[in-house]
Amino acid sequence: MGLLSFLGDVYDLDTLDTRLTTPSSVPYSAKSPAAADEGRSKKDDKRSDSAQAAQTSPSRWATPEFILYYALLSYIIPKMFWIAYSVSRPSDPRYHKYEHLLDDGWIPGRKIDVSDPQYHLLRQNFGAMAGLLLVHPLLRKAWEYVWNIGQSSLETKPAAEAAGERKRQRVSFDFVFALIFLVVLHGFSAAKVLLILGINHKIATQLPRKYVPATTWVFNIGILLLNEIYQGYKFRNIALFFSGPSAKVENLVSGQSSLVQLGEWLDSHGGLMSRWEVLFNITVLRLISFNLDYYWSVDHRSASPIEKKQLDPANLSDRDRVSIPAPASDFTFRNYVAYAVYAPLYLTGPILTFNDYMSQQRYRSPTISTPRTLRYGLRFIVIALTMELVLHFDYVSAISKASPDWGSYTPAQVSMLSFFNLHVIWLKLLLPWRFFRLWALVDGIDPPENLVRCVSNNFSTLSFWRSWHRSYNRWLLRYIYIPLGGANFRTYRDAARSVATYLMVFTFVALWHDINMKLIIWSWLIVLFFLPEIGAKYLFPKRKWESRPTAYRMLCCVGAVGNVLMMISANLVGFAVGADGLKEIVEGIFRDYSGKFELVWR
Repeated sequence: MGLLSFLGDVYDLDTLDTRLTTPSSVPYSAKSPAAADEGRSKKDDKRSDSAQAAQTSPSRWATPEFILYYALLSYIIPKMFWIAYSVSRPSDPRYHKYEHLLDDGWIPGRKIDVSDPQYHLLRQNFGAMAGLLLVHPLLRKAWEYVWNIGQSSLETKPAAEAAGERKRQRVSFDFVFALIFLVVLHGFSAAKVLLILGINHKIATQLPRKYVPATTWVFNIGILLLNEIYQGYKFRNIALFFSGPSAKVENLVSGQSSLVQLGEWLDSHGGLMSRWEVLFNITVLRLISFNLDYYWSVDHRSASPIEKKQLDPANLSDRDRVSIPAPASDFTFRNYVAYAVYAPLYLTGPILTFNDYMSQQRYRSPTISTPRTLRYGLRFIVIALTMELVLHFDYVSAISKASPDWGSYTPAQVSMLSFFNLHVIWLKLLLPWRFFRLWALVDGIDPPENLVRCVSNNFSTLSFWRSWHRSYNRWLLRYIYIPLGGANFRTYRDAARSVATYLMVFTFVALWHDINMKLIIWSWLIVLFFLPEIGAKYLFPKRKWESRPTAYRMLCCVGAVGNVLMMISANLVGFAVGADGLKEIVEGIFRDYSGKFELVWR
């Protein structure tokens, strides 16, 4: 029971993210006896509700229906894995087409699929990343020791003064580390990043207030486009531009000018990640967050919302940390750079708003707990091993990247290769997000968890986007969806406006990911696939099926299968094989009756 209890704690929702177990409007307090009593009371209420529900709706775990499900799943799930494995064996006649995309694995007799560049980069640099996770918090401790601003010294000061001192020492360290971190990562291109940050800060703090939102959006979307077009603004190209036409002719005839040579030399010292623009998209979200948080803070300068609502600033709810503006004195360039280039979250996120960042710099979040962080780290290790095992036995990514002839695969093989390809995509995104969130937790900052559901555990299209890249979804709600008016489908006019809102939100999502037509199509498909579920909720409201719960449950199952198939199709278009590849896959599945049978069976 000890092991089972420990595993239960490791996979408890509270370990994953306390935001999943505590309402966003309720402060979290792990040490408060009242909170513990309240938690026990809630558990008792849940047990009471469960007992009442058991009387009205008996458990189905031992019913013939569920026994049938157990029997089917005990055959179907192993069969699914076997199909993907069977086409990944060296004995498969198509193995030679993608063998060059494989690398030597650490499991005897198996190679590993390293064809995905994102995971390959993560795998190559995992040792350095693990070192940073350990060194960065130790350097912070050393910083506190040198400046004599440890926890013991803060405890002797009044609460407000201690909070201000904690913020200053943490932000000072983050600012200095950010500058060093940028130079190590991007070399001389760190100056380009700081220039963009400086312009954005000027937009927020020096433009007339009414122009700030529009200018912020135009500037940051423009940066996304320009980064893509000019590929990070090479110093050599900048030198050629300023040298003029004569220098370009000289460059062709008698060799490069000294200015162009300097540009090339600067480009050759691009740090560990010379292509800084590739992962700058996540920084753009923080730039927009700073500017709009500053813009909205002006409305609250006359009175503090914390004093007005009589809140405890040391234990704000998640919603209050995000929505209550930071004091005007916090919107300095130093604090802004420390936030925008906060090392644990700089490369991939999760996304933390400026208000939330500054609040956690003042007061350590009660959700930060060493045992919880250790359990979270264990979950990350299990996920990393899962990814390694999958890539050693199912070469689905390499197969899809080797321009396969889908007609040579059976419908069952095509279906499973597509299905497991999405799981590899899910795992490759989950790993960096979990790692960098773990780093932030070790450093004393609690950002939102990005992925709270497996890709196979999403039967609702709308719910999928609340749990996939969750911190980004929260960012979209705060800065785009709610300012545009949200969604309302009560009338045809409201429905048309809501669809337009969804289109604007997901078009931004596509452009933010990458500027190509494949992702634009993906974003529009997502909006299109929202509509059947929204329509079904109006056509089949739950209250009208209360007398027929089993029939309603089966109806929901049919809708869930449709949602899953639509989400698989959309994500294959956006992140795997593209529209043409999806067309070939669908043709491969439906080319004979066996494919149609497999589709219904699976």
